[in-house]
Amino acid sequence: MRIRQLRAFMTRDKDRPRVLVAIDTDEGITGWGECYNHGPDRALIPLLDYLAIFLAGQDPRRIEYLILYLLQQSRFPPGALGLAAISAIDHCLWDISAKALGVPVYRLLGGEVRDRVQVYAGVYTAPDPLVARDTFDALASEWGITAFKLSPYRGDIHRRRWGDVVRESASYFAALRETVRADYEIAFDAHAKLFEPVQAMQLGNALAPYDPLFFEEPIRPENFEAWGALKARLDCPLATGECLYSRFEFLRLLQVRGADIIQPDICVVGGLLEMRKIAAIAEAHYVTVAPHNPMGPLATAVNVHFSAAQPNFKILEYRLPHGANYDDKNPDQLGAPYVRDPYLPKDGHLELRPDRAGWGVEIDEEVLKRDGYIHWQRKVPTKPDGSSGYV
Repeated sequence: MRIRQLRAFMTRDKDRPRVLVAIDTDEGITGWGECYNHGPDRALIPLLDYLAIFLAGQDPRRIEYLILYLLQQSRFPPGALGLAAISAIDHCLWDISAKALGVPVYRLLGGEVRDRVQVYAGVYTAPDPLVARDTFDALASEWGITAFKLSPYRGDIHRRRWGDVVRESASYFAALRETVRADYEIAFDAHAKLFEPVQAMQLGNALAPYDPLFFEEPIRPENFEAWGALKARLDCPLATGECLYSRFEFLRLLQVRGADIIQPDICVVGGLLEMRKIAAIAEAHYVTVAPHNPMGPLATAVNVHFSAAQPNFKILEYRLPHGANYDDKNPDQLGAPYVRDPYLPKDGHLELRPDRAGWGVEIDEEVLKRDGYIHWQRKVPTKPDGSSGYV
């Protein structure tokens, strides 16, 4: 079997751009993968076209060899865009390899260690407790989801005294616990908005009495020693990793005991191959893995197979697909119709599909023929003195 061509597509998932990749073989098997859209998103297409030069004529089942070969095409280790492109290529290679054997990808990873994969719903905002209760209950009623992730911030943290922000966040979590079902798990994502580790410690410990599932990424990712010092002073589980790119960075984080839970992104780190290596290092440090996955339904499918086969997996971030009809006139209703049969929760879990080869989903190429690019950019906060905050 040989690689015949690589095809890259710009599409959308409601209000977010998505970049999908297909690799076709001379035996008629096509593998699919998804890039993380860091921005600039359109820069990924020519990068993928460049990498395709090195793949033509290669055996797609030599995954370790090909990924190492692509990594070595850069004089220096590739960064966000390079690894996002290689991640999608890695996904395609695994998909092809499993389809060639007629088995799910997780069977190539040693088989499943669990029968289903628990998910949590990313809410991301900080709704009033009664609104949060209704949101949680609706997700629990329809999909059985009982774990959720919110923001700990109730307002602009740069225009208020920090002590008031901390107290308000703690009062908010206390009110949530009194309002929602007792069995709901609630995590908080601080989105690396804090520059000072002492503020992260104060906020995390204010939330700790109310039993958060985890406290995610309160500070920037670059200084690993700062993460080790922060975790040592926290009374709740600390999670991070979505901004780290390789097993070497995760090794440094774990060597300083900088996290209780790591959150690598399978569309960021270079794909499933690297994700498994990262998770193995975490397992040796008694640390669990809760993959970062704010992506589309194809990325979710890839994560399902990783999670099914990984012993120290904890829980998977999950976004429900929004609708199934491509409608340019109603972009707010547009979901991710390029995946015809996405993984949907049952009792708060994504069930495995042992009767389906590869990732277990079908891609609608007619949708991908339309360039569904939509511009999206991060909202960078501005402080009262005119300087920018962190995101």
